[in-house]
Amino acid sequence: MKLNEIRDRPGAVHVRKRIGRGIGSGTGKTGGRGGKGQTARSGVSLLSFEGGQMPLYRRLPKRGFNNPFRRELVEVNLGQVQRAIDAGRLPTGEVVDGPAMIAAGLIRRERDGVKLLAKGELKASVRFAVTAASKSALAQVTKAGGEIRLPAPKPERPTRGRKLKRLAAEAQAKDDRAKAAVRAGEKAKAKAEAKDETKLTGKAKAEAKAEAMIKAKKADKADKG
Repeated sequence: MKLNEIRDRPGAVHVRKRIGRGIGSGTGKTGGRGGKGQTARSGVSLLSFEGGQMPLYRRLPKRGFNNPFRRELVEVNLGQVQRAIDAGRLPTGEVVDGPAMIAAGLIRRERDGVKLLAKGELKASVRFAVTAASKSALAQVTKAGGEIRLPAPKPERPTRGRKLKRLAAEAQAKDDRAKAAVRAGEKAKAKAEAKDETKLTGKAKAEAKAEAMIKAKKADKADKG
């Protein structure tokens, strides 16, 4: 083979279609856009237009949302780890983390981290350094004499700006409600005490009046006698 004999494979190179170069070219006049009218113009979107009726993308219900902060964790079962150890692809004396699992062929990539699951049985004592682990996987690894190191939780962000003002306003409103409840209770208690005093005063007046009437009757009898 010589350099001047080297050619591209058939179909590798396509000749560019030349638009609007005369009627004899096959793509002249309308240039492949069909007839006149709306579809011959640029910027026309008829893909989702259904003649005025409610289009399909609005008739179908929408549920849920896409969380922009979601984490895609690669799941690895303990049974897979044990098989890799038995095959000699994973050493037990070292810390097993994402790169070690990739080297052993357990996963293809780490993505946002690795999560250990408890499917299968782990007999070897292994130290893991992963992003997350299920409770049963944690219990099984601990029972086998190993350990799982998880990343420390992120510190809570300090509140600031509008959130801080909103929390302060909520705390103030809660405090005001508590004070109002205390004042209402004190007012009701004072009202009840005043009512009791009024009852006692009325009773004392009635008793004094009865005693005065008895004395008057006795005085009348003495005068008559």
